[in-house]
Amino acid sequence: MKLKTSIILCGVICGTSASAIADSVWDMYAGFSIGSGAQTVFQPGEDSTHSAQSFGGLFGIDVPFVRAELEYNYLNETDSRANLGMFNAYFKIPLVIVKPYIGAGFGMMFEGRDTKRDIKFDTSLAYQAMLGLTLDVPKLPFKFDIEGRTLYVPDIYTLNGSTPDALRYEARVKIRYLF
Repeated sequence: MKLKTSIILCGVICGTSASAIADSVWDMYAGFSIGSGAQTVFQPGEDSTHSAQSFGGLFGIDVPFVRAELEYNYLNETDSRANLGMFNAYFKIPLVIVKPYIGAGFGMMFEGRDTKRDIKFDTSLAYQAMLGLTLDVPKLPFKFDIEGRTLYVPDIYTLNGSTPDALRYEARVKIRYLF
């Protein structure tokens, strides 16, 4: 009987400590972001640049050297609105409190409209690059990111045989809640 009790007790201890170890190695998170910057639409003979904002939600996984996330953004510019779904991957330098990172992402821009010209945007591939810092406050289930971001969306719509591209650059703040 003592052997069975010891095996059960060992199983319980190993099972609970394994989940505690897993929690310290990787974290699932959800969060939101807000950004501000500018967007340039490159058209033959007429480039236009306007101020722009973005609002987003994200869900991802954070491990010691990398982070991966799914992200939704609502892009708001003076003359246009669009939705964006992205998959992002980040490489982090794991320091104690401030952690620098670099990242890249790809996805789709969908459901967009140029309100000035009343043109519906095409569904287009989108690419982005990020460079930022994560502030990791010990003992809190939150992480704060401050980043610079560049987004490129080719062929956003077709008008008179031309297909303009959009380039967006902004500063962004993210708040992530770790479960």
